Amino acid sequence: MKILHLDTNHPLIIKEFEAVGYQNDEDYTSTKKEILEKIDQYDGIIIRSRFSLDEEFLEKATRLKFIGRLGAGLENIDISYAKSRNIFLASAPEGNRNAVGEHALGMLLSLFNKLHIADRQVRSGTWDREGNRGIELEGKVVGIIGYGNMGKAFAKKLKGFDVAEVICYDIKGGVEDEHARQVGIIEFQKRAQIISLHVPQTELTTGMFCKEFIEQFEHSFWLINTARGKCVVTDDLVAALKTKKILGAGLDVLEYEKASFENMFTDHELPTAFQYLIEAENVLLSPHVAGWTVESKIKLAETVVNKIIEKFNEQQ
Repeated sequence: MKILHLDTNHPLIIKEFEAVGYQNDEDYTSTKKEILEKIDQYDGIIIRSRFSLDEEFLEKATRLKFIGRLGAGLENIDISYAKSRNIFLASAPEGNRNAVGEHALGMLLSLFNKLHIADRQVRSGTWDREGNRGIELEGKVVGIIGYGNMGKAFAKKLKGFDVAEVICYDIKGGVEDEHARQVGIIEFQKRAQIISLHVPQTELTTGMFCKEFIEQFEHSFWLINTARGKCVVTDDLVAALKTKKILGAGLDVLEYEKASFENMFTDHELPTAFQYLIEAENVLLSPHVAGWTVESKIKLAETVVNKIIEKFNEQQ
């Protein structure tokens, strides 16, 4: 097997492939056009989010047997075309689920206790105790949309906080466990006081969190999004923040991110809605790093390499 690595990852992934006799070539700087000229030489690709592997790209990869993506989703890969070619796809939601669960909880607790505001004020010489009085997670109903690896990890973290209940909504049935009860959308929108998004980016989820959807909730609520930015319509989120239908938001991902997720600030003029988020004190922002920990870097590499080796060792 000859593998092309297109993004830098933990070195163990190369070591593990070498241990079973795979050849590893690394190219972290060539353009997509330059990669296209040699991709027909490779049996495997390892990528994070450097660029999309669309049908045009995959057509050139005539020897390709597998794609390993060190991340939770596969939205930068033409999944349908890859499957039509019997290309094995290995992602790693198991690798960073714990990191995402911890980050989502951290964002929620920081918002509830105004830690981002209080820290800034104390550093500037302001000692405002009453203005930074927080609220408690105890007794709240937490709603999770998307109850796969990430949603389950977040629900597990809530154990011990004495929340009233954790409920989850998912298009798949039978996903509930000891940490969350699965409900229909009507009950979800009637009871949820905190909402955490843990869905992949698909045709169904893109733009799902919009004005119409928000207005169906009975209570004002807090929003945490560590999933995908394009699942939330930012203009509608800002409108709901202004009316206090949404009490605050922790956003690790944004609608404006580029397809690679590696940067966002490439446009000269920031969208008006994003400018509002920057200035809002009840909004906490981070640069798509919920699953980006020292430990998850290792786990992601281990998960992908193990899936690929197991798959192709079976065929030998």
